[in-house]
Amino acid sequence: MTLTMRVAKRLRARREAQGWSQARLAQAAGISRGYLVRLEAAEQDPTLTVLAKLAKALKVKLPDLVQ
Repeated sequence: MTLTMRVAKRLRARREAQGWSQARLAQAAGISRGYLVRLEAAEQDPTLTVLAKLAKALKVKLPDLVQ
């Protein structure tokens, strides 16, 4: 499994564990829903800045999304 796929899987799992929609997480992180959809589908590599925004919105540590 590639790093992009692992990030996608962890991101989706964290979002769903909080009961959030993609739209809600995207808004909380300040990114577009379309971009989040591509991240969760492992179609696009996230930047470090975006990962940090997502981690902050989900109230998790950044390594929790990439390990």
